[in-house]
Amino acid sequence: MSTTSASLILTVIGDDRPGLVGELSAVISAHQGNWLESSMAQLAGKFAGIVEVGVAAGQAEALTQALGKVAGLRITVEKAKPREPAGKGRRLKFALVGHDRIGIVREVSQVLANHAVNVESLETHTSSAPMSAAVLFHAVAELTAAPGLDVGALTAELERISNDLMVDITLDETLRT
Repeated sequence: MSTTSASLILTVIGDDRPGLVGELSAVISAHQGNWLESSMAQLAGKFAGIVEVGVAAGQAEALTQALGKVAGLRITVEKAKPREPAGKGRRLKFALVGHDRIGIVREVSQVLANHAVNVESLETHTSSAPMSAAVLFHAVAELTAAPGLDVGALTAELERISNDLMVDITLDETLRT
């Protein structure tokens, strides 16, 4: 057995039903895989998720084959790049709330990309506005950027598009842990 390890990224989707996570974790454990990180959700009757699994390099192919046989789930397996140590970059937290409309994520993500800001995580949902029938769009993101990021310029550009989109945007710097 190999002493080197592999890191696999699994994307998982299927019709939602009880027991899916248990079945997935049983296959991973049966191949001596270690469930490292994940993000999963039920969306419109579908179960969707992404999982990072650590496994001995000698077990990676067998695990991949076994995952392909899990009933009711479409699982894609990609070999991950080795993790880089946390750098000296800046961590930012972004939040947005506003009337839902097409293009909000596209416009905000373009501004972030123009400033070389990387989206590490993004969670969105919609809700009903209090005392009206309007639909509100909510987004929360964790971002990273180079140490030299001009936060003032980024904030100014986000404020400009927030007026165009009619949304409230907040951007706060967080401590790197």
